[in-house]
Amino acid sequence: MKLIGAVIIILATTWVGFEWAKRLSERPRQLRQLKVAIQSLEAEMMYGLTPLAEASNHISKQLPKPISFLFAQFSDRLLNKQETAYEAWEESIREVWQHTSLLDSEREVMMQFGSTLGQHDREQQQKQIKLTLAHLEREEQEAKDRQNRYERMIKSLGFLTGLLIVILML
Repeated sequence: MKLIGAVIIILATTWVGFEWAKRLSERPRQLRQLKVAIQSLEAEMMYGLTPLAEASNHISKQLPKPISFLFAQFSDRLLNKQETAYEAWEESIREVWQHTSLLDSEREVMMQFGSTLGQHDREQQQKQIKLTLAHLEREEQEAKDRQNRYERMIKSLGFLTGLLIVILML
């Protein structure tokens, strides 16, 4: 019976370690998706002259979850809730952010981006998009560095924590 309990403890802590490591590897991927989404939004708005709600809807269909949820939610709020672009963006971020692996620093960048949506002429909007992309690029590089530094360690730490608990219990 003790052996089964020990195996369960080791499996559970190893699983927790792998989940934390997965979160580390998801962050750079989601940042890349966010950059692609913003670049697509720029293209739709600047060159296609597509309205913001429609452009967001198109983007939501092109991206995987959870980033697609952000743009689907934003589009839905613009079309159905009669909110300003900033209000719709802010509420969409609040609702979707907990389902992402992204940090508060990225959230702040996206909130700043949302505060400029629909507020400026095309040239100023394009400058704001470039600034947001630069911030996200920096965050992505930091996320990759963090992933390279800590991913294997966290996986090992999960297993070793389980092993320590089992040894202490014996």
